[in-house]
Amino acid sequence: MVTLKIGIIGFGPFAQFLAKTMIKQGHLLTATSRSDYSGHHGVNFFRNMEEFMELEHDVILICTSIISASEVIKSIPFHLLKRPTLFADVLSVKEYPRQLLLQEVPEDSDLVCTHPMFGPESGRDGWRDLTFMYERVRVRDEALCSSFLNIFASEGCKMLEMSCEEHDRLAAQSQFLTHTIGRVLSEMEITNTPIDTKGFEKLVQVKESTVRDSFDLYSGLFIHNRFAKQQLKNLESAIQRVKETLETRMKNSDQ
Repeated sequence: MVTLKIGIIGFGPFAQFLAKTMIKQGHLLTATSRSDYSGHHGVNFFRNMEEFMELEHDVILICTSIISASEVIKSIPFHLLKRPTLFADVLSVKEYPRQLLLQEVPEDSDLVCTHPMFGPESGRDGWRDLTFMYERVRVRDEALCSSFLNIFASEGCKMLEMSCEEHDRLAAQSQFLTHTIGRVLSEMEITNTPIDTKGFEKLVQVKESTVRDSFDLYSGLFIHNRFAKQQLKNLESAIQRVKETLETRMKNSDQ
């Protein structure tokens, strides 16, 4: 495996989760973040973004939150780049960072948009058979891009090449809808009972797993995925149709 110099912008829990495997594979990691994560094993941490950007990186990985992505990407001092670099992101929405990166990243640097469809919980025992979505947005250095993608392929990920648009369309139907149902169940304050069915136990699990994620993530999935608005409308109208069907049955049973 080729050893890569990887710089990470935004070193929160998800970035630290990814870094652990990258370090295990022998890659050289540096990171910068608004919070102080100095002292993290195997990562050279820089509080100063300018000092970070003056280093020679093969890959710079954007691991910010969806909500802060625009502010962070637009604040990157790209003029300090020593050479063309592969920029990649791991945000849970894809059209939005793709557009931002195309606007801001210098033309001579390559771009790949990715979404590891797993996290610290689902990937705690390894990444085998977990899906890694990516779009090669602008790639000229094929060898470097392949080496970066191999970080995930070599761990056994299911590598799924897909456009950012298609990702967001499908994610609105799956990820956003799951988070919405979980948030609704949380608002209802559902909890386990002595007579739970297997189906209800799964609903409680959905609630508990979604509320472990920040509301910033959830709101980002809505605000920055143009397909999410329609899914919310579809959910609202579906609930209304079910309610109307029940009320009709109740009226008929009274006759």
